[in-house]
Amino acid sequence: MGFLHPFASHVVLFFLFLSSLAFLHGAAADQEEALQTYIVQLHPRGSTGGGESASSDHDWHLAFLAKSVPSSEEQDDKRHMSSSRLLYSYHTVFDGFAARLTAGEAAALRALQGVSSVREDRRVELHTTYSYRFLGLNVCPTGAWARARYGRGVVVGVLDTGVWPESPSFDDRGMPPVPDRWRGVCETGERFNATNCNRKLVGARFYSNGHRANYPTDPSDAAARTREYASPRDAHGHGTHTASTAAGSAVAGASVLGAGAGEARGVAPGAHVAAYKVCWFNGCFSSDILAGMDDAVRDGVDVLSLSLGGFPIPLFEDSIAIGSFRATVRGVSVVSAAGNNGPEPSSVANEAPWMLTVGAATLDRRFPAYVRLGNGRVLYGESMYPGKVGLKNGGKALELFYAAGGSREVMYCMKGSLSAADVAGKMVVCDRGITGRADKGQAVKEAGGAAMVLANSEINRQEDSVDVHVLPATLIGYQEAVELKKYISSTPRPVARIAFGGTRIGRARAPAVALFSARGPSVTSPSVLKPDVIAPGVNIIAAWPGSVGPSGLDGDARRTNFTVLSGTSMACPHVSGIAALVRSAHPSWSPAMVRSAIMTTADVTDRHGKPITDGDGGDRADVFGMGAGHVNPALAVDPGLVYDIEPADYVTHLCTLGYTQREVFKITHSAVDCSELLHENPGFTLNYPSMAVAFKDGGGETSAVLRRTVTNVGAPNSTYTARVGAPPGVKVTVAPTTLAFAEFGEKKSFQVWVDASGAAGRDSGEGYLVWKQRGAGLGRRRTVRSPIAVTWPVE
Repeated sequence: MGFLHPFASHVVLFFLFLSSLAFLHGAAADQEEALQTYIVQLHPRGSTGGGESASSDHDWHLAFLAKSVPSSEEQDDKRHMSSSRLLYSYHTVFDGFAARLTAGEAAALRALQGVSSVREDRRVELHTTYSYRFLGLNVCPTGAWARARYGRGVVVGVLDTGVWPESPSFDDRGMPPVPDRWRGVCETGERFNATNCNRKLVGARFYSNGHRANYPTDPSDAAARTREYASPRDAHGHGTHTASTAAGSAVAGASVLGAGAGEARGVAPGAHVAAYKVCWFNGCFSSDILAGMDDAVRDGVDVLSLSLGGFPIPLFEDSIAIGSFRATVRGVSVVSAAGNNGPEPSSVANEAPWMLTVGAATLDRRFPAYVRLGNGRVLYGESMYPGKVGLKNGGKALELFYAAGGSREVMYCMKGSLSAADVAGKMVVCDRGITGRADKGQAVKEAGGAAMVLANSEINRQEDSVDVHVLPATLIGYQEAVELKKYISSTPRPVARIAFGGTRIGRARAPAVALFSARGPSVTSPSVLKPDVIAPGVNIIAAWPGSVGPSGLDGDARRTNFTVLSGTSMACPHVSGIAALVRSAHPSWSPAMVRSAIMTTADVTDRHGKPITDGDGGDRADVFGMGAGHVNPALAVDPGLVYDIEPADYVTHLCTLGYTQREVFKITHSAVDCSELLHENPGFTLNYPSMAVAFKDGGGETSAVLRRTVTNVGAPNSTYTARVGAPPGVKVTVAPTTLAFAEFGEKKSFQVWVDASGAAGRDSGEGYLVWKQRGAGLGRRRTVRSPIAVTWPVE
């Protein structure tokens, strides 16, 4: 499964190529047709408990696998076949294994006592020189970096496409020693050895069994071999980019071929990084992801960063949700991307309430590249092509070519569709969609075109994710595209120039919710608001492999240590870095406390003090697009109050969703009786930092009571007063309205009554609850904000 929006797939997923893994070997084709990968979940071994070694677990899994082989097989043959079919044994975040099975063998396993579930492997997709400054992080003795020790002592595990260890972003000068508790390894492989790890990059592993099973390739395919490494080394760039965004070292003079120049730093530059390569050119498989999570938690990571995922599915069928639950129970903060399927409602992925789900937002940095038409009109566009800056009228005037009314392939500038007779020496207008943005430029260049204007369609609106194109090019919004095409049709020889404007900061309103960022409300858990927060995810500059051109295209021979990418994949590691800062400042905090600190201190206004907008259209963003708001790390390290959640509370929450005992077990590995649990906890609501109420459409319910408990992590002898902004037509009452804390660590509870009897005819509404610290002599008066969302889902 993957984030495959008609245009969002080209926002960040251009690096996923439909090629085979070069180093992978497969069985004979006729055998593979009958086999596919399944993930098998087992009940815990009753008498032996959970203290078995990995080797004994492995034998236990082999024994189960052997039982699925037809009984006519000899025992020795069954054992051999089982061993060859077993891909992974999971021990930490999951009880079970991954194996190659026929449909009949999978059915046989399902019928065995001790087997909880057998499900097919799923494929999911991969979902800064300036962004840390945009977040308010700076080298100041009293700033958030200093208070959080730059993230020192924290290990951020990144599950992605691997890492390029030679990048200056992973230089370990000035880094503290590797924590004594760390149990990770630097796994060797193709062009990767133990010396590639250091005090910054403290671990690296790779997982390919799931891919090898699903995409067997011919080992003699030399072209494919050049595209991938059988090691933790990154051949795509996505993993290097995300890892450096979260915790990259300071690199002076960073730029993308001169654009966006500045000092690059990760959000937590003092934190350690561990790379787990679970994604390849054909995507990421659940079996590999679970294996990476299993090792990462056992290795001792503090934060797991997952810039990958699929469409919303029930939590008990979601391997990422299942693995992250066990990681959370073990004290690991799991941060995930919301996905790029926006602006469609209820498109948000990674919805589990124990994960911190991140949407994407814009920066106030722009890379203008204007189109000056022959009629004197100037159209605004953006590009990171390294064109000469400062030419007032742009470069040479070129004849424009657009295949209006022509074939779909030519209008979208698909590879091989353009005729040199039509486009040679011209500026070609390409409609956005179907193929990657940078791929269109390559197609124009191969056909002899001199420049390109990439034109947004109506669905893209004014979205402006830029690329480091291989020829002079710019991206224009839909409004500009309409004007450009009207001009082309109005004259027999339309001409234009592209004028590159360099890098400009501070002139645009930001942050705004990115158009492609996935939206709530949550499908699987409507009583939890998702996404949780938004963070910088548009035109993010971060580290890049030395083997890949900045456009990510095979034919791009240019080389640079940094490039630009956009997507919730880029937003996620920003918050992973903030989580590392909070963990470093407060090592004893639970993952729920870390998430609460980040959510309740988020901003709902932009840098101009106006409400955050949804895209560039000027409409106010709602809670289903931005969650609690835009992250503010300077406030997150000192939130005042936090909402904590015990792992057992998540189990009760799953029962409130109507999950069966079997379904709850699949997620939590705990056998519970939901009817008994709900009887013991009447009126239970999860102690989540945001507040969501989902009334059944036509169900007659018009009121609800939410119960919350906050913990004082600020000054003793402090008092907070409630301020409520109710959704339209909804009455919200809080009691008590004042919380007085005598001590640090003290807990106080309150209730929120939501009465929606006056909101007839609405499908959703939003408001807020703010706890405002009062009193003199306390320094900064902390504000603890929770969004309130009310929905009437249609079943």
